[in-house]
Amino acid sequence: MKYHYEVSGDDFTRAGEASGAVKATLKRLGFPPEVIRRVAIAMYEGEINMVIHADGGDINVDVEPDLITMVLSDRGPGIPDIDKAMQEGFSTAPETVRNLGFGAGMGLPNIKKYTDSLDIATELGKGTTITMTVRVA
Repeated sequence: MKYHYEVSGDDFTRAGEASGAVKATLKRLGFPPEVIRRVAIAMYEGEINMVIHADGGDINVDVEPDLITMVLSDRGPGIPDIDKAMQEGFSTAPETVRNLGFGAGMGLPNIKKYTDSLDIATELGKGTTITMTVRVA
């Protein structure tokens, strides 16, 4: 089954809708709670990054019995230094976003922690595509 979601940039009131919808779908389909948790956390972190840094984007989710694949594509500025962005606590979020409780620099590290595979393709000035998977078994 394939699902598509559009994420609005800089709209913190709707941030998390896509990951919440996927979580509900996986529950309805009877996936194990630990798989649902990992998918929801990783997807939420990516979704929030799209809201904070990239003026939104698109999320495509492919749900198979043994594998869940999430592809998050944005039109943002790209990531200048992926190694630095993967460090816990590193953040380029503006102070206004941090004051809202976001931008602690845990997004990409949490995505890596809760997924079985993570691929980041980024081009400065063009955007970033994150492909992540969670195995069911």
